[in-house]
Amino acid sequence: MEPLTCSVSDLAPLFGATAANDTSSAAAAAAATYLCSRFSTLSNSLSDTSYAVNNTYLLFSAYLVFAMQLGFAMLCAGSVRAKNTMNIMLTNVLDAAAGALSYYLFGFAFAFGSPSNGFIGHHFFGLKSVPSPDIDYSFFLYQWAFAIAAAGITSGSIAERTQFVAYLIYSSFLTGFVYPVVSHWFWSGDGWASPTRTDNLLFGTGVIDFAGSGVVHMVGGIAGFWGALIEGPRIGRFDHTGRSVVLRGHSASLVVLGSFLLWFGWYGFNPGSFLTILKAYGGSGGYYGQWSAIGRTAVTTTLAGCTAALTMLFSKRLLVGHWNVIDVCNGLLGGFAAITSGCSVVEPWAAIVCGFVASWVLIACNKLAEKFRYDDPLEAAQLHGGCGSWGVIFTGLFATKRYVNEVYTGRPERPYGLFMGGGGRLLAAQIIQVVVIVGWVTVTMGPLFYLLKKTNLLRISRDDEMAGMDLTRHGGFAYVYHEEDDPSQKPALMMRRIEPTNESTTPDYQNSPTTNV
Repeated sequence: MEPLTCSVSDLAPLFGATAANDTSSAAAAAAATYLCSRFSTLSNSLSDTSYAVNNTYLLFSAYLVFAMQLGFAMLCAGSVRAKNTMNIMLTNVLDAAAGALSYYLFGFAFAFGSPSNGFIGHHFFGLKSVPSPDIDYSFFLYQWAFAIAAAGITSGSIAERTQFVAYLIYSSFLTGFVYPVVSHWFWSGDGWASPTRTDNLLFGTGVIDFAGSGVVHMVGGIAGFWGALIEGPRIGRFDHTGRSVVLRGHSASLVVLGSFLLWFGWYGFNPGSFLTILKAYGGSGGYYGQWSAIGRTAVTTTLAGCTAALTMLFSKRLLVGHWNVIDVCNGLLGGFAAITSGCSVVEPWAAIVCGFVASWVLIACNKLAEKFRYDDPLEAAQLHGGCGSWGVIFTGLFATKRYVNEVYTGRPERPYGLFMGGGGRLLAAQIIQVVVIVGWVTVTMGPLFYLLKKTNLLRISRDDEMAGMDLTRHGGFAYVYHEEDDPSQKPALMMRRIEPTNESTTPDYQNSPTTNV
């Protein structure tokens, strides 16, 4: 909000001050001084109110994004077998906890420490010099919620077979370094591909990744891909002929609950990325402003997710012959992940196209994963990596001229979507984003997971995996109906190991009296 100003010298003549009458001049000057002081007080009050409203909006959005952690936890818990429920929920808690410290100490500075070079920030370590005229604590909280969302995506890919210490190491590294560098490139005003940078923009536009199809979803998905690939599939996921064996999660109810919580949180994820709400477009006093763009962003987010869910519903019905709520939930989330990049700069009808294609991208990625014996219990790499990549490309095709110029001000006639008549420069920038994110995450997270594997810190033992980590690592199963049925109360059972006769056969723990729900 522009400050309002008042000048005594300009106001005094309006009260009849003349050079020939000292008395009238003194009275007029006193009146002008008094009015200007009142005017300044009112101006300061309006400015304070503007800061308070915008910060409250950002804090509320941060709370919504953080609520997505609960959604991730429930989605992950329902997607794994009952014998690993406590383990996966604990890793989700620690993604947030470990991520908070690493992002506070290093991550936020690497991402938004300004002034800096185009590659990495180097101010605000440990929130030093915060708040400042440009950054307040609410902005840190919002960006931290985004960082731990990326870590939460990765945890789903390596579920049911990963050592606890590996979660702590990769989560801290991802939120403290890998993700912040990417967010600096595309979201900081100093980043080499940022659309808000005033000079040396990539193809004269920079990358439009409004809420993070690339920055968040691709980073988390590609990191999860390398973790799951290096770790290898779960025991029993593929038989001796290489044929896929379904290891179903134990609770569709938790999957649906988690999906709805993520849906709810996405209204902070996408619309909240405007960061402020009190901003008029084309002059004040009208009904149209940033508040309208925020509403439109919520609409495009909704339409993309719903379209992807329905497309997945009928597609899987045709492909496999039945209605599957798990697939529908994954399709819904795939649509959300895809629209996240262009949600603020596309028309609502284009969001429907985005969601429709996203569902088929997810189906194709799952088919490839099965063909190459890649095991991801939550389809996280396929969903966030594959659909996130499509979302970045989609923005380069469908971003509209009017919305791009409203959201990304300061540069006239900015390039926009190829299919909307804006040429190919924005699309070229978007393709470069996909390539550099895949490359950066590969050269950072790939070697980390490989090092963890070589030092025997990545995967649990065969016996522990067969018995389930809840029993061997966390003191007992998540679901116990009667205390006498709890194996953790029987030390002899705790020490016993199951010796399977065939790797393709996994004991059905989820139907045992102590684990079935």
